[in-house]
Amino acid sequence: VQLQASGGGSVRAGDSLRLSCTDSERPINNYAKGWFRQAPGKEREFVAAIGRDNSYTYYAESVKGRFTIARDSAKNIVYLQMNNLEPEDTAMYYCAGRFSHVLGSRPAEYYYWGQGTQVTVSS
Repeated sequence: VQLQASGGGSVRAGDSLRLSCTDSERPINNYAKGWFRQAPGKEREFVAAIGRDNSYTYYAESVKGRFTIARDSAKNIVYLQMNNLEPEDTAMYYCAGRFSHVLGSRPAEYYYWGQGTQVTVSS
């Protein structure tokens, strides 16, 4: 496992969760990281991405205004703060990394992945 994703859980609609993505195998870097999610029977979809610092972020329309991606470069951790969760947010969430500072929104643009953390939102 090259990235470690954590922080998932089972919550109710309207609750919040914060996911963490730790890169413990590479030297501290500010390469782009992304969060994706995959619900059963559906394709993996883009959620959010972050570039070299917190000024460079990009979100899927479905999460814009509710989710915030941020990085703590000193710790090599990227966070996904998820507020006002909806049942439609239920999925396995994956973090991914690439050897570039450029933001990407397609899974094929990322070279290494974490194992996923489950988020379940009940109504």
